[in-house]
Formats: sequence, structure tokens, C-alpha cells
Amino acid sequence: MLALEGCLARSESAATEAFSRWAREVDRVMVSALPEAILSCRRCLAELEGKLSSRPGVRAVQMDEVAGALVLEFDPKLTTAEALRELARLEGAQLGSRYRHLRFRAPQADCAECARALERYLAGQEGVLAAHADTASGKVAVELDTALTSRRELVAAARRAGFELYPAEGAGEASAVGPGRLLREEWPLLASGLLLALGGVLAALGNAAASASFVLAVVAGGWPLARAGVVALLRRRAFGIDLLMTVAVFGAVVLGEYAEAATVVFLFSLGELLEGYSLERARGAIRALAELSPLEATRLRAGEQERVLASALEPGDVILLLPGEICPVDGVVVAGQSTMDESALTGEAVPVEKGPGAPVYAGAVTGRRPLQVQVTSRAKESTLARVARLVEQAQERRARSEQLVERFARYYTPAVALCALALAALPPAFGLGPATKWIYRALVLLVISCPCALVISTPVAIVSALAAAARRGIIVKGGAYLEALGKVRAVAFDKTGTLTEGRPQVSSVLAACGVSPSDVVALGGALGAHSMHPLAVALTREAKRQGLGVPGLVTAAEEVPGQGVWALVAGTPCCLGSLQFVLSRCAAVPEEATEFAAMLQERGETVLLVARGGKVLGAIGLRDRERPEAGATLRALQGQGLEVIMLTGDAEQAAARLARELGLTHYQAGLRPEDKHLAVERLRAEYGVVAMVGDGLNDAAALAAASVGIAMGAAGSPAALEAADVVLLADDLAKLPELIRLGKRARRVIAANIAFALAVKGSFLLLAGLGLASLWLAVFADVGASLIVILNGLRLLGARLQVRATGGGSRPAHGGH
Repeated sequence: MLALEGCLARSESAATEAFSRWAREVDRVMVSALPEAILSCRRCLAELEGKLSSRPGVRAVQMDEVAGALVLEFDPKLTTAEALRELARLEGAQLGSRYRHLRFRAPQADCAECARALERYLAGQEGVLAAHADTASGKVAVELDTALTSRRELVAAARRAGFELYPAEGAGEASAVGPGRLLREEWPLLASGLLLALGGVLAALGNAAASASFVLAVVAGGWPLARAGVVALLRRRAFGIDLLMTVAVFGAVVLGEYAEAATVVFLFSLGELLEGYSLERARGAIRALAELSPLEATRLRAGEQERVLASALEPGDVILLLPGEICPVDGVVVAGQSTMDESALTGEAVPVEKGPGAPVYAGAVTGRRPLQVQVTSRAKESTLARVARLVEQAQERRARSEQLVERFARYYTPAVALCALALAALPPAFGLGPATKWIYRALVLLVISCPCALVISTPVAIVSALAAAARRGIIVKGGAYLEALGKVRAVAFDKTGTLTEGRPQVSSVLAACGVSPSDVVALGGALGAHSMHPLAVALTREAKRQGLGVPGLVTAAEEVPGQGVWALVAGTPCCLGSLQFVLSRCAAVPEEATEFAAMLQERGETVLLVARGGKVLGAIGLRDRERPEAGATLRALQGQGLEVIMLTGDAEQAAARLARELGLTHYQAGLRPEDKHLAVERLRAEYGVVAMVGDGLNDAAALAAASVGIAMGAAGSPAALEAADVVLLADDLAKLPELIRLGKRARRVIAANIAFALAVKGSFLLLAGLGLASLWLAVFADVGASLIVILNGLRLLGARLQVRATGGGSRPAHGGH
């Protein structure tokens, strides 16, 4: 709000301009329908504010006491209202409906220059806080204040300006390229081509009707260009590529160059069509994610089977999955035993065995035996649906190179057009030749001013790489993160659940103060139930395995992330946590417990102390196995010249033991979550671009501090899907080296595309000035350059993310389990 307050002292026009700029840079949404439990709990409200404010792109979170709602200010370039809506839903709240994130399919977005014109026009409409038109996806995203402008009014305003907006989902999402469209919309191209060929035949025969055929070809193919260009000029005051081509063709006709004029129209229209076909291939790969889930399902009710729409399924319903059938929703198996192929979601080719209690995900294919699955979420809230939305949103976050190219193109076209005007007027004025010669050269310059090849060079490569990763269970949330992956110099890893399997087991128990080991485990399990940390979860699991009951009513539980849990058990203060946590919150630690903890740490185990009423009752040692693929993955990263660092909250001895086993020379131990955040910041200061790999839950601060935050095994975790910049849906560390290779390859392809497009433009600018380029050759070069950069970008669509063999790692046998 500072930018708004600062404008009050300026003149009215300056204030208006400043406010307009602020409104474009900062969007506002309201988180309403806050649960009473949150509104009445100051600590809960502060935690919710903290979670929302830690979201990348959220600039401020303020409480509106009157409305009973939180007001967020966010940067639409970094996040969207839709992403914030999902985050609020996960916290038990909901986003108010005033501010909406809308997506439309826009046929004009096929053209890079037209997409930018559409974006600028929509951004200037009342109620539009931000707009982004994406050439690679053919869609436009709008952040809309519906209190000022409705969706219908926005579509109507766009239509008046010559733009068509269609729903981005449903029937309107069908492929934009096909025989139907060819007959309906590409008939001008067919007519132009036939008349051009006829004119060529007549000219070869010396027939005077050749000129008439060429002129008809110009009219047939050039009419849509002229109409679009004039509409843009009159309704939007935009001097776009359609108008430039119209002027060039009209000039050629005036000069009597009928054949060249017809050739220019045909080649330009053909190039637009071929670009559309090429882009559709990349779009189809993205769209295929959303189409994996079937539209219908077999629901079981009172022993009867009924076919229903997947969208009609509610949590608690039970569905039947027959062999070979695709699961339409997320759920849990309640009856049956079979394998399921989850490769469409996780990229893992090996089917996963599923039995009662096992989770299943939308898009998974049932094996040879049927399963009965209880629905846990609606179809639109499934993991597959969330992943599809994340990939769609990723296309809206432009890479830095894309932004630079667009800024360059914004000045390039008008600059070349001015040069063309000067070339047509000045040389004849100084008697340097006939006006027709210089006007012709100026027309060639106008054709060269088209920036299509340059503008399309980056987004098509990025979308192809995003699709290639998504098909293998890796979600990269934008071109900026893809580029950052290609520039990473150091990778930091959390230990538990990342380098290890994340399923620690109790291996040793020491009891003191006259209690039994079972009593220590029972109390530790009761306290651990109030934490999601893997060690606490393991302890609670062990207490249940032993059939140990809760030693009393647990109240006022409070977790200090990464350190421990404090609570009242039957009214007595109790603690579970690290040595430092217990010392600071609960009790003095006897020498016997300290020696036992040191011994376990020397063996590579993690130690938790259990205290009650100011006394330490015992110590528990837990051990977690390293992942089989961890050693090979780290060596592959080191082989790419990357520095690898392990960050862990474990004691020095346990961290050193694991580091030796994995061949790591750099690690930091005894870190709390805030310490990991500072450690990542120090790594960024030293190495520049740093990736952090964690579970997306306990490492949120460190992930946010890294240049790229990567969450592991997030298929079953909505929070992890939202937390990181890159998500590995499968719990497979071996995909990481190939992901970084993909980022590096994408950067090389983008650089090559930009260099090639600039070289072609520069060459033809020089040739046009020397009079060595013709109109048709300039169009041919422009169309050819656009197609070459598109096809080069599409090569990333077939990029192989090979999972290398994980054998050969130094993994000693662990005992004590």
C-alpha cells in the first residue's frame, strides 16, 4: 500500500498514473469463510498468515477485522489467484469470489505479436488486474475483479476489439487444428495457393490473364490479413504485423509486382498455418495430462452397480475398477488385490502392488484383478487434476529470456518500420535513384520487421521441456525455474526422507527413573502423534505396533518444527525431542542418557529423549536407511560439476556417518529449520544458483530460500505440490540428474533459437538495405526461421529423462531393526 499512499502528495495525473502502475503490479484477493476455530485463536490466525505470506509472490497479508477475512496482496507474475485459492482450501478456508483467475482459449494467441496485442488490450480494461497471453499454449490468463467487470463483459469487450475468447475447458478445449478448421478458416490459403499456381502457369504460357490471377490470389489470401490489420489499427490503435504485411503487399501491387505480392500473401499465410500445427503438438502434450482421467465410473451402492459421471463422485463413494480400467479419482483400496500402472502420473514404469488401505490416484491403470476403491477427493481435486493445473499455470510464468526477447521485439518492429519509411523517402529526395526502387526496398524491410521467429523462439522450447518433464512425473512450475535448473551450480539435500527412505525405525530404547522401555515408547508415541516429522511418525507407528495405549489425555500440544513436541499428558508437562530441546523446555539430562545418546549417534542413529514432570524417562534411538539410488544420484550430480551439500538436523556423528557412506565431503549438521534457511542463503551467496531438495513439508523455509526448491515424492501430498518450484511426483531421487540435464539442454536450445532468429533478421536487414533481397525471399526467410526455431524447440518434447542404474552404491547393512 506504500505506493498508493505515496501518490497522494503528487499531482492528480501523476497520482493516477502511479496508482495504475501499482494496480498492475499488485493484485488483491480476500480469504473469506475462515473457520471459527481460526478466527478465535490468535496463534492459529498467525500461523495461517505465516503460511500464506511465505507463498512465493505474496507481498502482504492483512486482517480485515470487520469482514472477518484476510486480504492478500500478491504479484501476478509469480503466483495466481487460483494457486492461492488451493492453498487457502488446504488450510480450511476459501478464497472470496470477487477476484477470479480466468483462462480463455484465444485463436489470436497463435501469433506472437497478436498475443502481445491481446495481452495489452485486456490489461487496459477496467477490472483487469493482470493479463498474460501465452503463444505456446494458445491461451490467455486474466486476473479479474468481478465487482468492476464480469466475465461476459470482458469477452464482449474483447470481441469488439477483434479478439475471440472461448472457454479454456470443455468443448472449447478441443484441438484447434483439424480438417473442420481447415475447411472453415483456411480456405483463403487454399484459394490463394490455387490462384497463385494458376497465375504461374498462365505466365509461363505468356497469357495476359496471369496478372488477373495473381491479383485475385492477393485478394483471396490478403483479405483476412487486411481486415485484421485495419481492425487492430482502428479499434486498438495497434500497428501490428497483419497491417505491416498488408502495406507491403499493397505496395507491391501498386508497383506492379503482382506475382511477388501473391507469393508474399501465400507464404505468410502458409507459415501461420504450419506454425499453428507445430505449436499444437506441444499443446497436445500438455492437454493430454488433463485427458488421462475417464469421464465415467462404476459406483457401487447397496450391492448394485451404476455408471455415473466422474464429476458426480463424492468422498466416501465406493467405485469398482475392472482390469485395464483407468481410475477417475483419488481414493483408497477397500477390497481386492492388484497392481496399478501409475506411470502416467509418476513416470514410473514398474506397476505398483495395491491392496486394502493402499492409496490410488486418478490416471492409474488397474492391473489384472478388479479393485474396490473408496473415493477420497472429487475428480477436480485429484492429484492428476492438480498436476494438470500446475502445468497450465507454469506456462504463465515467463522465463527471464522470454521477457528480454519480448522487450526487444517491442522496440524492434517500430524501429525497423521507421527505417523502412526513411529508406522510402530520403534516398529519392537526395536524387539517389528512382522512388520505385527505394520503395520496393522499404517494403522488404517492412516484411523483415515481423518479430515472430524471435518471439516464438523461447516459449515453444519451454513448453516442450515442461511437457517432457510432466510426462515423466516431474512438474516444473514455470520457465524461470526451468532456466534456473540449467544454471544450478550447487544442490543442497535434506537428509531424512530425501537421502534416506524417510521411514525410520526404532532400534534402541533406554529407560530410566524406574520406568520400562514400553512406558518410554508409549509416552513418546503419544507425543509424536502431534507432529508430522518422520521421526515422530515412526515412534507413533512403533507404539501402535506394540499395542501400547496412550498413557493419558494429551492436551495443549505444541510443536517446535525440527526440534520436538511439548504437551500436557494427564495434566503433567511432557517433552519429546532432541537433547537441546529437552534441556531448554523440560528437564536436566542425566549423564547416563547423554552417554547413551552419544553411543547411538556414533552408530549413525538419531536420538530422541522423552521427559515427564521435569525428569528424563528415557532415550530412543531411530535409524533410517539410505535410499538405494542416493549414492549413484549424488555421484551423477558431482559428475556434472555440481557441488553437493547435505543439510540435516541430526547430530554431527550421525550426519558424518551418512556423509561417508554417500561419498559427501560437505555437510552441515544440527540445523533447525531456520538454520537450513540461513544455510541455503549462504550457499546462494557463494555459488549463485542453488537447488534445494526436500520433502516439501518440513523444509518449506529452505525450499523458498533456494533458487529452485525441489520436493520429493509429492504425489500424495497436496501441500508439497504447492510448496516447491519443482515437484518429483515419484519418490525417486534418480530423476534429479536428468532433470538438471533437461534444464541445461533447454537453455542451449533457447540460446540457439534466439541467436538464429537474430542472425536471420540481421542478414536480411543488410541485404534489404543493399537491394539484394526480394519480397518473397524475405517472407520465405521469416516463415522458414519461425518454423526452424519451433521445430528445434519441439525436439525437447522427445527429451529422454533416463533413470540410470542405481547399483554400485556403498550401502552397508544396517542392523538393529
